[in-house]
Amino acid sequence: RSCLGVVSADLHLRRSIITHTIDFVHIAMSSEEAERLKTEANKFFEQKKYKEAVASYSQAIDACPTAILFSNRAFAHIKMENFGSAIEDANKAVSLDSNYIKGYYRLGAAYMALGKPRDALKNFRQVVKIVPNDRDARTKLLECEKQIKKIAFEEAIASEHTKSVFEEVSYKDTQADASYTGPRYEGDEKISKEFATQLVQHFKDQKNLHKRYVYRVLYEIYQLLSATPTLVEIPRPKEEGGKFTVCGDVHGQFYDLCNIFTLNGEPSEENPYLFNGDFVDRGSFSVEVILTLFTYKLVYPNHFHLARGNHESKSMNKMYGFEGEVKAKYGEVAMSMFSEIFCLLPLAHVIGEKVLVVHGGLFSKDGVTLDDIKKINRNCEPPDSGLMSEILWSDPQAFPGRSPSKRGVGLSFGPDVTQRFLEHNGLELVIRSHEVKDEGYQFEHNGKLITLFSAPNYCDQVGNKGAFLILRHDLKPNLTSFEAVPHPNVRPMAYASNFNMFGL
Repeated sequence: RSCLGVVSADLHLRRSIITHTIDFVHIAMSSEEAERLKTEANKFFEQKKYKEAVASYSQAIDACPTAILFSNRAFAHIKMENFGSAIEDANKAVSLDSNYIKGYYRLGAAYMALGKPRDALKNFRQVVKIVPNDRDARTKLLECEKQIKKIAFEEAIASEHTKSVFEEVSYKDTQADASYTGPRYEGDEKISKEFATQLVQHFKDQKNLHKRYVYRVLYEIYQLLSATPTLVEIPRPKEEGGKFTVCGDVHGQFYDLCNIFTLNGEPSEENPYLFNGDFVDRGSFSVEVILTLFTYKLVYPNHFHLARGNHESKSMNKMYGFEGEVKAKYGEVAMSMFSEIFCLLPLAHVIGEKVLVVHGGLFSKDGVTLDDIKKINRNCEPPDSGLMSEILWSDPQAFPGRSPSKRGVGLSFGPDVTQRFLEHNGLELVIRSHEVKDEGYQFEHNGKLITLFSAPNYCDQVGNKGAFLILRHDLKPNLTSFEAVPHPNVRPMAYASNFNMFGL
């Protein structure tokens, strides 16, 4: 019996050694595979192929999860503007290694991108705590503190001023002298198609519109949008030759906007348009874009439509360049005017009683009706949650149900959610924007939803096409993709001040 016991113990020991050896070999192989995939992902990242980088980092994480891999994937998500996913990954990185400073860097950058400098500040403080002599972290920490103080100051000023800037400033107090050679309209003269044509050429020549006429355009658009409902109903295009064009995000790419008009015709009563939000930010000709769009809206108030996007807001404009551009070209008063106007932009359009157009997407609960959208109090900065937030920020997903948003705001919604919403409201199609697509558009949710993006080669680096969509009397979508055109040598985010330091 003693001999048998010895043999049994020996066999058990051998099995244990073999098992541990197999585990060790498996770990070594997994680690080796993860390293190979990380190298592959890093190359994709360097080539600005962020979607492919995320896929390779994900495979590496499946093989051997590490703080480095989660942090790297977080950085790729930041580049794709998936800030919610970036925060999730960066939190996993620091949970695996609480001293891994790049994880806190990614958290800080993602929170800054969402306009949450207080949350960003906590993470840069953690970096400084771990590495007190990290000058880069201290610089970013100081920038966060600066933004927090600036926001607090602006909120205090806003609480003291209950009057609209349009009650305090008049375009009539600013005169254009004889040296100004750009477009004008004076007295009781209404803004005209000729003014719009001259304005576009003036901007193409890289000249500024005089502040008098900037103020006047903004004053008149403020009045017009004040009387516009939250949900605008647009009639079905005429049976004989009628058409209606929808465009997605333009993001300050003025010369690409002009190309849309070259390809599809200038706006007119016979050639109506709807631009579906995100007119500004990122691109450094945002002022030219928004003043052109506002001018056409004034010329054709019933045939040229504008919807609010998530970038028509103070927090986004501070981060992504529009505020800096406006102040550089026209001053602080003009920026206050734009901010008030953005709060008056409609949130939704329904075309021919069958097609809903919104910037972002659908909602976190079933049963939302068009009447619910009409009742949204839009005259405010977008909240962090609720119908208004969701209509501006949400994205479709390929699988059923609802999921947390990859952006950190709004939600992701599946084809079943879209189908129920359409049936409940007697609609047939959702057109939305908000996301870059390789061809400028993408049919999703069994053809019941179309994503439309009209800023080709987004930020001068993505390489995507832009697209516009035409509806005729039968309301069947016809899509046209187009390439980017050259523009003057002013880089994207040129007016974004110190925010480029966060890698956005």
